[in-house]
Amino acid sequence: MALVSALTAFGALAAPPNLIVILTDDQGYHDVGFNGCRDIPTPNLDSIATNGVKFTSGYVSSPLSSPSRAGLLTGRYQERFGYERDPEWPPNNPDIGLPLTETTLADTLGQAGYATGMIGKWHLGNTLAMHPLKRGFAEFFGFLGAVHAYLPGEATVGDTRKAKMGDVMWQQSIMRNYEPVNTTNYLTDEFSEEAVRFVARHKNQPFFLLLAYNAPNGPLEAPEKYLKRFPEIQGAHRRRYAAMVCAVDEGVGMVLAELRKEGLEERTLVVYLSASGGALDANSSDNYPLRGSKDYPWEGGWRVPFAMQWPGHLPKGLVYDQPVLSLDIYATITAMTEPAVKPAVPMDGVNLVPYLTGLKPDAPHDTIFMRMPDRGATAIRCGDYKLVTPGADDAAELFNVVQDVAESKNLAAENPALARELEKKQGVWSRQMLYSNSLGSIEHHAPQPIDTEPDH
Repeated sequence: MALVSALTAFGALAAPPNLIVILTDDQGYHDVGFNGCRDIPTPNLDSIATNGVKFTSGYVSSPLSSPSRAGLLTGRYQERFGYERDPEWPPNNPDIGLPLTETTLADTLGQAGYATGMIGKWHLGNTLAMHPLKRGFAEFFGFLGAVHAYLPGEATVGDTRKAKMGDVMWQQSIMRNYEPVNTTNYLTDEFSEEAVRFVARHKNQPFFLLLAYNAPNGPLEAPEKYLKRFPEIQGAHRRRYAAMVCAVDEGVGMVLAELRKEGLEERTLVVYLSASGGALDANSSDNYPLRGSKDYPWEGGWRVPFAMQWPGHLPKGLVYDQPVLSLDIYATITAMTEPAVKPAVPMDGVNLVPYLTGLKPDAPHDTIFMRMPDRGATAIRCGDYKLVTPGADDAAELFNVVQDVAESKNLAAENPALARELEKKQGVWSRQMLYSNSLGSIEHHAPQPIDTEPDH
């Protein structure tokens, strides 16, 4: 698409676009066709990149599932509000989860007149106060915790019909809004079918749908209808993983088909990404050519498969190499609400549309940050370079992640000045953040005054 036509289409936008965020869980960077996967066809996920933008340096704000989701839904580094660990499971602790002080994207878009729905894995708090319907979503179909069985009859809590609001069984059940339900289909298919129904119900009003698959996170389970498509994959774990990704891809295809059927493609911004990098040994995912995995500060932990489409408004087939963040989704959509949202708190995401259409030729972010207090790990990417401290007792290592995406050549010894400069930037940023305790609730260490301007 020529730049002028993209800008003309954007300028002529009659109404705020719908937003669908498709989130997978622990999917490998290489486990999608548009990033080079060959053993798992993903034509529908690939179509998002083909019809829009493929981000080769798309990052989430944490290599851990729950903090990553917190960042995505707030548009802020989760360290700003002390949420940087996957919460443990004390089911009646009201302090465990996304802090109630935070405004979610669903809160904001709901106030702007959007229908809001969340389908799938929540993992941002298990109590009633933390429930998606208390955090801006008007509809919910999914589960509150971190994992759930996929096959009917293998639910993690047994007979969900006996669940009562507030007990552990309720919190682990598949629920429609507040009520536990029994599912009879493969769970990924249940979520996909529910997403199609959501789009159909709300086709005549702006809507925001968070379709948060728990696949391909464990347990590795898939029905024969998907498994039989991969007879050439010999490893049992990789074969089940492939079947799980295949089920996600088919479900995404159903949602995209519904958009086309209802004439909503050009009115809907669709974003696809994984909540963290592949878990490798845990689910046989593949992060090639990146180093490391989920739970680690290397690129394989937080650089994820990431694509976005908005036909008629974003360039088609664009490969975008500058670093972008999951936090940018919030800023991108809220810039197009009427009136545009003016947050009362510091936001770390930026509106990507001007960068993708060429209105802004510079990079969306000068610097991006990551911190893992349990490991004592930190990472900072600034331009082509990344400084990573793998653990509390480890020396910082410097890499040019454009020339050396696998982080194989440590440049700290030959460029000590740059390493010191990045280490200083990381320290300044870190001192502006809060810290959380081992359960995920905040330890109130007062941060230093912060720069409220986004880094662009």
